Amino acid sequence: MKTISAAKMDLNLLVMFETIYAEGSVTRASARLNLTQPAISHALGRLRVLFGDPLFIRQGHEMVPTPMARSIIEPIAASLRTLDSTLSQAVSFDPGKAQRTLSIGLCGGEESSFLPPLMGRLLAASCIDLVTMPYDRAQLESRLASGKMDLVLDTMLPHSPNVQHQLLTRERMVVMARKDHPEVDDKLDLETYLRQLHLQVALPRQGTGSLDAELNRLGMQRRIRLRCQDYLAAAQIVAETDLILTMPATRAAAGLRCPHDNRIVPVPAGFPLPEVEIYVYWHRSAEGDPANRWLREQLHKVFAAPVAAAAPGRKPARACRK
Repeated sequence: MKTISAAKMDLNLLVMFETIYAEGSVTRASARLNLTQPAISHALGRLRVLFGDPLFIRQGHEMVPTPMARSIIEPIAASLRTLDSTLSQAVSFDPGKAQRTLSIGLCGGEESSFLPPLMGRLLAASCIDLVTMPYDRAQLESRLASGKMDLVLDTMLPHSPNVQHQLLTRERMVVMARKDHPEVDDKLDLETYLRQLHLQVALPRQGTGSLDAELNRLGMQRRIRLRCQDYLAAAQIVAETDLILTMPATRAAAGLRCPHDNRIVPVPAGFPLPEVEIYVYWHRSAEGDPANRWLREQLHKVFAAPVAAAAPGRKPARACRK
């Protein structure tokens, strides 16, 4: 790689590079930056000359990054976010006027427990738009560094010092069954629990969860008939079948908001499960971003509030014009 002087680099070129990388398309990058496609293509041509590398190879409708592009995206994106944070701090942040779109990465199944009260807060007090998206845990740092995700909600994960994290909540585990389940009443012993057919909410890549790991350690196993990715769908399936679902308590409460009334009982006595810890992650370069910090504060308030009262008031949504 040839030497490139920062003094001779047009900052706009780096913004365009990061946008093309994030969008995977010149067309989508031009729409996001409100520039013409020829302008984006011209900028990409200048970048290719500067770096002496194609940077992106077209495959169908997608622009696939080269190894060179993948090697420089994280430091470039982190630098742009640091600069953006620095400039943002120079102006007082008003969530009621700030027109931003922030994204949260999820491993699946969590939306029903926090999105309703979170959106209640956002609609009542801000003009910030929100996007949730699935992500691969192996890409935690790269997605945060590149700006493709502003925050991630997940259990404790290995990460470098470039990724910051805070504990949002600890949740106990409960069992959900339909209200007239023939074998589940207000208490559930381990023998009856293992005899049932189970439903699990988890992404395939997550592997064996803590519950099954503990059962395996004790030489036991449960029969999982269905694995899905959404707690609301799971709650409906439980209401219509004899499948039972083991899940964090707050998500069980969120599922009860559906038009059915499932039974919630403690996990079997003598089979204690560790509480599930949920953390929020963000990149160090976003530490000073007031919008990122404000969204983290809203998440802490949502997870700290009792489930039934998590949404603030019944305030009308603000009319934010963009």
